[in-house]
Amino acid sequence: MSNDTLPSRFSAWFAGLNGGKAPYAWQEQLALEPACRDRLLRIPTGFGKTAGTVLTWLWHRHVCGNPAWPRRLVFCLPMRVLVEQIEANIRSWLEALGVLWHPGKPHEGKVGLHVLMGGNTTAEWHLHPEHDAILVGTQDMLLSRALNRGYAAARARWPIEFGLLQQDCLWIFDEVQLMDVALATSAQMFAHRANDADRMLRPCVSWWMSATLQPAWLSSVDTEAAVRGLPQLRIAAEHRRGHLWDDVTKTCRVEPAADANAIANISTIAFREHGKGELTLIVCNTVDRACAVYAALARALRGDDAPDLRLVHSRFRPAERAGWRDAFLRRDAEIPATGRVIVATQVVEAGVDLDAHLLITELAPWPSLVQRFGRAARGGGAAEVIVLDLGFDEDKKSAPYAVAELIAAKEALANLPDVSPAKLEHFEDLGTADQLALLYPYEPLHLLLAHEWRELFDTTPDLTGGDLDISRFLRSDDERDVQVFWAPVTTDSPAVDLQPSREALCAVPFLAAQKWICDRGSRPKEGMRAWIWDWIDGRWTPPRMNQITPGRVILVASECGGYDAKRGFDPKSKSQVPPVGSEPASAQDLADNSQDHEPLSSAAWKTIAWHSLEVTQEVQRIAKCLGLPEQVARVLALAATWHDLGKAHPAFQGSIRHSERPARHDLAKAPADAWPRNHLYRTPDGSVRRGFRHELASALSLFAVLERHQPDHPGLLGDQARVLQALGMAPADRDRTAPAATPIETEILALTADEFDLLVFLVASHHGKVRMSLHATPADQDWQSADGLGMPIRGVREGDLMPATTVRSGDPQLPPTRLTLEPASMGLSPRTGRSWTERAQALVQRRGITTLGLLEALLRAADVRASRWVTEDPSIATVQGAS
Repeated sequence: MSNDTLPSRFSAWFAGLNGGKAPYAWQEQLALEPACRDRLLRIPTGFGKTAGTVLTWLWHRHVCGNPAWPRRLVFCLPMRVLVEQIEANIRSWLEALGVLWHPGKPHEGKVGLHVLMGGNTTAEWHLHPEHDAILVGTQDMLLSRALNRGYAAARARWPIEFGLLQQDCLWIFDEVQLMDVALATSAQMFAHRANDADRMLRPCVSWWMSATLQPAWLSSVDTEAAVRGLPQLRIAAEHRRGHLWDDVTKTCRVEPAADANAIANISTIAFREHGKGELTLIVCNTVDRACAVYAALARALRGDDAPDLRLVHSRFRPAERAGWRDAFLRRDAEIPATGRVIVATQVVEAGVDLDAHLLITELAPWPSLVQRFGRAARGGGAAEVIVLDLGFDEDKKSAPYAVAELIAAKEALANLPDVSPAKLEHFEDLGTADQLALLYPYEPLHLLLAHEWRELFDTTPDLTGGDLDISRFLRSDDERDVQVFWAPVTTDSPAVDLQPSREALCAVPFLAAQKWICDRGSRPKEGMRAWIWDWIDGRWTPPRMNQITPGRVILVASECGGYDAKRGFDPKSKSQVPPVGSEPASAQDLADNSQDHEPLSSAAWKTIAWHSLEVTQEVQRIAKCLGLPEQVARVLALAATWHDLGKAHPAFQGSIRHSERPARHDLAKAPADAWPRNHLYRTPDGSVRRGFRHELASALSLFAVLERHQPDHPGLLGDQARVLQALGMAPADRDRTAPAATPIETEILALTADEFDLLVFLVASHHGKVRMSLHATPADQDWQSADGLGMPIRGVREGDLMPATTVRSGDPQLPPTRLTLEPASMGLSPRTGRSWTERAQALVQRRGITTLGLLEALLRAADVRASRWVTEDPSIATVQGAS
């Protein structure tokens, strides 16, 4: 495609997807830049920011076929109400292009479209890292995953999503003026990734956009230098012409109002004067006030000529929000002759395509007001805007905003009788730096520092199952949420596989949830039947108040009330809540949601060697598609071959009991009815190994290879052997009775120290449960034994013997291997050298956490995909189908 034809071709392509409407000059300028780089976009409301950015990515990835552009487009919104609307717009473009991927269909040349809002989903975007995808979600759901603490996501899933969201992505942060502290978090991530740029395998790019974007909002000690050089795209003064500039009038006045009843009274009068047959939009600053105004209007606007009255805020389930867009939350929705009144909160400030004839809004900070003004006369013409000043003089009363922000906005409005786009842009062009600083203040309470960024890579819970709290990096007010779902529960112990669908989850402020569910003694109130998921025990348990923290999922019995389909979350409601149906949890969901469960091993009979071959083939396909460096792809394939060797451990094999079990000790897969219901691992001598992790046994077997054949290997003792000798600690010597190294052992011996550490990490982490540190779990601490060998670590004991096993088809068997827990010790071991923790931390320094996360995600995707293959293992005489 020659450069001279690009503008015309893009224009025709764009128009074909937008009802014949040609692109704005800024949209064409953005799309025709060949390189995908970090940037700022300050574009007025109503000028097509969503289309301009999403279609630019599609143009480069699918029309130009530019492999340098990231595979994943991550569209991050500040408000959850808008997610479905943005998703619907993107879906329509993908369908028009014929590239929308459907689960179960071939992925080549298609684009997956996924909404990240927690709950069970059949989309499984994380299993297709080599294919193009668009991810849409809120800052809570997306940034929590980018920080390796995914809200409403299974714990073992966190590292996969982290890795896939930190490389090969174009992040679009929309309406950043609403992001609060999350905006600073997005900028800090940008800076920390920049420090790792030379270690990244694929690019990760950020675009920040808003009608009121200020570069200073992104600036900190960490980001200042990088932000200073970011290009900013604005509509130049000479291009501010056309009907949205010249033919729009939005008369504006400020009036006092005492409370919600006063807002309702003023709104009623204004609606009766101007609202018949038109859309009236009322925007309140809090959910409580919006609900109160809605209730007052429902009483005032009754009778045959009553308008269609709607309430919109963030405390509804997706199931109820699903019909909003088609019914009323779009510009071309049919309006009844009696008119329509929408009472909303800040959720309409971002991405909602409304065209109100009458806009009534509470006084808000200037960036929020500019967004609200954009919901009036959006398609041109005239509108009336009324700004209501509730006269707050204390920050506590004016929450979620500061009084100073409201005063600055009110003073600006004194000079603006018209708030149309042309007038607003002209007003800001004339503003001094000091004036703009008052209108656009931004002082985030928390910054994600470099050491915190690195610490979050470790997902190991404490002994109570607790974690680092990331909510301060996502929101700084009381809007930090838990996710609540309601279901009919007739017993005291809900079923393990009772997991919510995305449509069932309702976001509730965690402090409001604590007050609703628990009494002053921090236990559930009498008659309140609620549960949270216990990762360690793999079951639902009643919560204590301090366990109701941002990001947690809470199950509430339907009979306990707390929700109304018209009002959303309502702790005063005692009516039974209709449950929302859900898909059954997948095997991967169940596996990722518990420390112990192993449902991914339930399949037709397969040996370790056969399953490992299939995983290796799958990961090689992924690596080739991504164009990974040969050295990295080689270690990744070796990890795939070795990853399940630990299943030869007697604790794993002893758990498989079936009348038709093949007589062998190297089984990786077995039918569902061959496993105990609670996946209780038991060795042949009858001892129970609660919490056994076969991937740790696999990783420890790698140390045994070096110890057996080359103790002075750089990946084991290396130069540190001399240090040990100087300290009087005799280093281990090579086992001279060991057979010659097998081909795969020879490959391991050929690795550098760094490659060996990477191999150990990938093998250990392939289920997301054994990663940066090794320590005993509560299940291990219950161990009682008089043999003096100490307690297990993740179910593995010092001196455990692995039998001779074939790990790769065609290779000789690996010899019997005795495992040691020496890597878990602090300091230098005369047998295994550096500790596990030291190796992991050094690996982070050499490779970077985003690259480690990406490689971890690739191996896990290959493992899950290969586990679903329906194939016959030729080495097993009797093959049964999966139960």
